Amino acid sequence: MDRIDLRSDTVSWPTPAMREAMATARVGDDVYGEDPTVNELEALAAETLGKEAGLFVVSGTMANLVALLAHCGRGDEAIMGDRCHTFLYEVGSIAALGGIQPRTIPVQADGTFDLDDIRAAIRDSEDIHQPTTRLIALENAQCGVGGMPLTAAYTAEVGKLAEEFGLKLHIDGSRIFNAAAALNCPARELVEAADSVSFCLSKGLCAPVGAMVVGSREFISRARRMRKALGGGMRQAGVLAAAGLVAMREMIGRIHEDHATARQLAEGLARLPGIEIDLERVRINMVIMRLADSVPYTADEIAARLRERGILVGGRGERSFRLVTHYWITPAVVEQVIAAFEEILA
Repeated sequence: MDRIDLRSDTVSWPTPAMREAMATARVGDDVYGEDPTVNELEALAAETLGKEAGLFVVSGTMANLVALLAHCGRGDEAIMGDRCHTFLYEVGSIAALGGIQPRTIPVQADGTFDLDDIRAAIRDSEDIHQPTTRLIALENAQCGVGGMPLTAAYTAEVGKLAEEFGLKLHIDGSRIFNAAAALNCPARELVEAADSVSFCLSKGLCAPVGAMVVGSREFISRARRMRKALGGGMRQAGVLAAAGLVAMREMIGRIHEDHATARQLAEGLARLPGIEIDLERVRINMVIMRLADSVPYTADEIAARLRERGILVGGRGERSFRLVTHYWITPAVVEQVIAAFEEILA
């Protein structure tokens, strides 16, 4: 990359291997199911997460949207966190396009929901005045609270609760492989209880575009129709899917390196006067830092000074930042960032 960009892992550029794969990809018409590279990617995604089938879509937002549209009807209700991506950052699409009502409950500091909160949010199916609860949606890793991974044991408990009430369980796994790396377990173990899972190819996995939805064959058939209805039916999409194959084959196994650079960054910044970081909460490739009250600058002012040095960071309010590492943030780059902060704060 020609700059140091810590705003998100969505900024990561495709690797040279991805560019080569895209240039030489075998293609066909995916709407007809005839693109061999897309078909290969969908099968690999499903196998990796222990599900029957997969669907390639253009973004994580579309992945969550087609999943919820496939599970829920108009006027149905989906239980989700008040800090989750679908509720906060997906343009209200499930309501605008699907007539699905979000029922939000608190996300706890560890990224989980209290099981009693879930149970209390499930509507009385006998009361004709209430909407029908159809689905529970988890996010793993839960990035609204800094990237907290949810364990397989916790997700299994939510799955049991969903089954008890006849509900579906969807997992927004945009960074599910980060969660798996943090917990040192296969990603499929984290989603075993889920009826559907979405994950991004274009974040820590470094592909230029794309996300996946996986689930049963019946569910994916419905989701494919929803994708088409949203204008997401692609033609010779193998050019994009080729990068996704490289992402899954080469990038999942190295994602722990991004966690190591995040830890290096957090520990280096935490040593600087005026920076506050809870190191116990640096679990994946995200660092949440706050400027102490003694620092005479706002986050925007610090960000502007960093930008002059070729470093881009994402502010979170007046005095906080979220810094996200990825493939292009090497240990040497981390040291440059720490030095830049130290110089500005001196």
